[in-house]
Amino acid sequence: MASAAARMTRPTKPARTMTAAQPPKPAGNDSDVTVIVRELAGVADYIGHIKKEISALKPNELSRDRIPSANDELGNVIQATASATHTIMQSAEEILGAGALPEQDYRGLVETKVLAIFEACSFQDITGQRLARVLEMLGQLEKRLDRFATAVNARDSADGPDPEEALRQARREMLLLNGPQDEEAAIKQDDIDALFD
Repeated sequence: MASAAARMTRPTKPARTMTAAQPPKPAGNDSDVTVIVRELAGVADYIGHIKKEISALKPNELSRDRIPSANDELGNVIQATASATHTIMQSAEEILGAGALPEQDYRGLVETKVLAIFEACSFQDITGQRLARVLEMLGQLEKRLDRFATAVNARDSADGPDPEEALRQARREMLLLNGPQDEEAAIKQDDIDALFD
């Protein structure tokens, strides 16, 4: 009984009152939150800047208009060059093979074929105009890429070359498909002649 009386006289803990859930206080202080907010705002500004620069590249216009147009122009240059070369060679072969004709007929054939050769040589004017357009397109692309690279402070990757490009380069070197060299880089004919002296 004494224990029951002792239990009754002990003070009881006050009942907890239920309050609305309050958010926990941040682990750090307010200056940490300010720094984080400032850094996130800087990241958002930088992302906005990059989006603006990508937009200035006009990538859709490049892939939709300029690059296909340059491809078409170069295809037309190749076709015009091949056609002119064929005409010139065919005309020259006909002149060389017509030695057995009487003089008057030979003269008429030569005049006709030489005129065809002159007409075929006019391809260079048209192809020059086409190549000028391609060079202009490439110049615009170069300016846009340079502006973008400067704006985002882009650096070339330290990784090795693109595997596909490395295979193409190896194939070109193996098959000697490097094509004509620039005048400054090409070996001079005098140097070649000196090897045989």
